[in-house]
Amino acid sequence: MTGAPRPLEDHWSDAVAGLCREIRGPVRAGLAEVAAGRATLDSVAAAVSEGAGDVTFALDAVAEAAVTAWLQREGARRPLSLMTEDAGWRHVGPGPDGPRELPGFDHGGPRIALDPIDGTRNIMHDVRSAWIVVSAAGPGAAPPRFADLELGVVSEIPDTRARSARELTARRGGGAWLESIDLASGTSSARRRVRADDDLRLDGGYFPFFGFHPALRPHVQRAGAEVARRLAEAHGVDPSRMFDDQYISSGGQLALLALGHYRSVVDARGAVGERVGDPQQTCKPYDMAGAALVAEEAGCVVQRPDGSPLDFELDTTTTVDFAGYHNAATAAAMSAHVASALMGL
Repeated sequence: MTGAPRPLEDHWSDAVAGLCREIRGPVRAGLAEVAAGRATLDSVAAAVSEGAGDVTFALDAVAEAAVTAWLQREGARRPLSLMTEDAGWRHVGPGPDGPRELPGFDHGGPRIALDPIDGTRNIMHDVRSAWIVVSAAGPGAAPPRFADLELGVVSEIPDTRARSARELTARRGGGAWLESIDLASGTSSARRRVRADDDLRLDGGYFPFFGFHPALRPHVQRAGAEVARRLAEAHGVDPSRMFDDQYISSGGQLALLALGHYRSVVDARGAVGERVGDPQQTCKPYDMAGAALVAEEAGCVVQRPDGSPLDFELDTTTTVDFAGYHNAATAAAMSAHVASALMGL
C-alpha cells in the first residue's frame, strides 16, 4: 500500500472499544487489591522502567500486558501499527503461524497511537480517574500527524469507588458522543451527543493553567494570574471565581473541557520551560491527540497557546503545548491574552 492515506474502516471503532475494556479491567482489579488491603501501594506505584515517552510504573506494566495481548490477537487477523509510550511504534500483521512483525507502516492497516493510562499518578493512588486515550488514523506509509486522525476515544478508568465509567468517542466530522459503562455488568447506556454550549462565561468555572513540575509552577501560575487580570479589565471578570485544577491527565483535562466542566485549559509547559530555563515534563502527542479530536468535535477550540493550529507527528518524544477553550466565544475572548501573558514571562 503506497500513496495517499486511506480512510479508517468502521470496524476499528469496535476493536478500539474492546481494547479499552481489556485495559480497564485488569487495571481496576489491581487497584481493588490495594484498596482491600491485599496488596501494597508499591505493588502498583513502583517505577519499573523509563519507557519511550515517560516513566513506566508497575500499574502501567499491567496495562501494557493487556495492550500487547490485544495487539497480538488483532495482528494475527489483520495488519496494524500501534504506538504506546512504553514501546513506541510496533507493526504487526498475519503470518503463517500467527502474528508477525512487519517492517513499517506501509501494510494497509490503521495507525493507532495509545496512552493506556493517561493519569497513572492519579489512579494508582486511587484519588481520581485516569483515562485511556486512543488516536487512530487510516492506512498510510508514514507516522500519522494530528490532521490525519479520524477517530479519537477518551475512556475513563475511574477510582475503585466508582460504579460507572465515561467514554467519549469522536469521528472527524461526525461529532462527539458520550456513553456511560456500568462497571459491574459491562453494559453501556445509550449514546448521547456532546455539544459545547455557546455561553461566554469567563468566571464561575475552571480555567486551569497546568504546571506539573514544581520548578515550573510559579511561572505558569504567574501567566494564569496575568490572564485573569486582563480579563478583569476587559470583561469585568472576578478573578477569585476563575478556579484552578491541577489534573495530571491531558486526556482528562480535554474530556472535562468537552463536557463543559472546564471553560478553558492551558498547558504551555514546553514553551514556559524553554523561556525561563526550568525543567520540562511535558505533554506528548499520545497523551492528548485523540482527546483533542473529541473536544474539537464537541465544538471546543483546541490550538497552540500562541493561537496557531495544532500540528505534530504522533510519536513518543515531541512536546505538545496546547490551549483549549470550551467554545469559540471563549477562545475569542481569551486566546490573545493567553499568548501575550506567556510571551511576557
